[in-house]
Amino acid sequence: MASVIVVGGGPAGLSAALFAAKNGLDTTVFDTDETWMHKAHLFNYPGIGSIGGAEFVGVTRQQVDDFGVDRRQGEEVTGVAESDDGFAVTTAEGDHEADYLVLATGADRSLATDLGCATDDDGVVEVGVEMETSVADAYATGAMVRAEEWQAVIAAGDGAAAALNILSKEKGEHYHDFDVPADATAAFGAMVDDET
Repeated sequence: MASVIVVGGGPAGLSAALFAAKNGLDTTVFDTDETWMHKAHLFNYPGIGSIGGAEFVGVTRQQVDDFGVDRRQGEEVTGVAESDDGFAVTTAEGDHEADYLVLATGADRSLATDLGCATDDDGVVEVGVEMETSVADAYATGAMVRAEEWQAVIAAGDGAAAALNILSKEKGEHYHDFDVPADATAAFGAMVDDET
């Protein structure tokens, strides 16, 4: 099974983790809880009438936990590098390896710069619509790839795009994560079975 490391626990990082893990990829998220969402209140997120940013993050964390993401809360990533098998990620607690890397660290682009990702004249990380950087299998999302157009729903979409591109690479064809009502019924039944 392919492995994905996500650095960042805001809407972009958690969205990438959710899509990756939900579709069978071994996924780890490093989250220092410095997301701007703790200062936000969402009135403009489709499908949500009103929710505090911290509450939104809490609900999304629960979703990724439910899909088996290894969420390393409070574990800061201090370095990233390419390795023979993908990427090496360094934290104070140790080193970690993954086939794919998703950077979701807000406007802090230092890890992308350290990795050698191409940037524009303003220091914004350059990506395509699939969110892949100039470093193969490394993705950048959210505020890292936009000069000032920072929005939770855009960031979440970036994270989803990165994960779907990873899934497409792994499956060898364009991959679509599209659930139908029967999927929800089956998932809810499995959750009830797990709780009993």
